[in-house]
Amino acid sequence: MRAELIARRQAMPAAARQEASLRISLALLHTLPRQTGLVVGFCWPHQGEYDPRPVLDSLRAQGVCNALPVIRREAEPMRFRRWEPGVAMEEGPFGIAMPTGTEEVDPDLLLVPLVGFGDGGDRLGYGGGYFDRTLAARTPQPLAIGLGFEFARMATTFPRSHDIPMDAVITEAAVRWREAGHLRAVTPAQLRTHLTELAEIRQAEVRANATTILRNWE
Repeated sequence: MRAELIARRQAMPAAARQEASLRISLALLHTLPRQTGLVVGFCWPHQGEYDPRPVLDSLRAQGVCNALPVIRREAEPMRFRRWEPGVAMEEGPFGIAMPTGTEEVDPDLLLVPLVGFGDGGDRLGYGGGYFDRTLAARTPQPLAIGLGFEFARMATTFPRSHDIPMDAVITEAAVRWREAGHLRAVTPAQLRTHLTELAEIRQAEVRANATTILRNWE
């Protein structure tokens, strides 16, 4: 399934890819918050993935920080370093570029590339489990928006217990929000509201847990 979807993605005609990418970009521009200091992590486009960099160029001009993952060892959560055009890059594992020499940052939101995705928000990636480990290791858990093309949609990707679903999925055909274990179509404005509320809930949970730990320690 993975090999078939990657091959189909790489074989997309240039005009079809351009049109689909433009639709995804417009949805993203109307979805992501314009909050100064917000850290948005993304991946350098690989094997025909949707390229979010034009959208990120616009967001940086409004005070949003961009970050790319850094992989040093297998089976470890990814770290993230600040990125902007002109930053020194090096080739990391799998031949994917990653920044070098910039400070490490903690993403508030991750733009996650999709090989495939299921109707439950489950994601099919490249099989390494890096995003699942990264999302599980960070507190609060960053918001996760899966980005891909509509043909990658399927009923299920047969997720396992350690797989972490996306909070939302954006394709050229629809903007979807995961609610009660299922993706449902929403408007970009509605998704922005949902993401803002979810971020506040996760931050409040962290504060509550910290208060409980402090009281127990006292």
